[in-house]
Amino acid sequence: MNLLEKEDLIKVKAEELENASPEEIIRWAVETFPNITFACSFGAEDVVLVDMLQKVSPSTDVFYLDTDYHFKETYETRDIMADKYGMEFVRVSPQISTQEQALQYGDALWSVDPNQCCAIRKVEPLTRILSQYDAWITGIRRDQAPTRANSKKVEYDYKFGLVKFNPIAHWTTEDVWNYIRENDVVYNPLHDRNFPSIGCEQCTRAVMPGEDPRAGRWSGSEKTECGLHK
Repeated sequence: MNLLEKEDLIKVKAEELENASPEEIIRWAVETFPNITFACSFGAEDVVLVDMLQKVSPSTDVFYLDTDYHFKETYETRDIMADKYGMEFVRVSPQISTQEQALQYGDALWSVDPNQCCAIRKVEPLTRILSQYDAWITGIRRDQAPTRANSKKVEYDYKFGLVKFNPIAHWTTEDVWNYIRENDVVYNPLHDRNFPSIGCEQCTRAVMPGEDPRAGRWSGSEKTECGLHK
């Protein structure tokens, strides 16, 4: 299937699947693009999708970007989920260690140039792993941020050159947590400590009452995305 054919198919399916359930979207995705993967950050949305994938297509690859700067709770969530589902998450690492990064760019690059830090520890590894697939699934939602408001359930990801599925794009935070409670899904305990969005430990803080849910990410800077989706 060439790019033009994919674009035509995606345009049609984006309309057809707009009102479909996340499970229906995942099922169509894995049947149409067998060489597909899911990017998991172990946040609330992603643990929901891991649970769905285990029910719909347990053999689908699930990877995570190990920046080496995650909270210990994030790694613990990974291990508990792997044990619960009897699965193995594919670990994708940056090409340089944290020590090498410090030598090349100085200590605490995340505070001096967070975009460069994300490019090294997230964007390059993601680009590398996605080059092996024809499609990927993400847990982004439209109401998470203005940059995600126009996300479609099915779209072509021109940045990485493959088809992108956002099965819960239309969900609210309440929808996510209803699913977690109703299906007894394992989740990161930091969510219970006012961390609605969880990234690297150095660039994530708890959100205070009345703040935007993503205010805890790159607090004090104008940065709002790590570069994986925009």
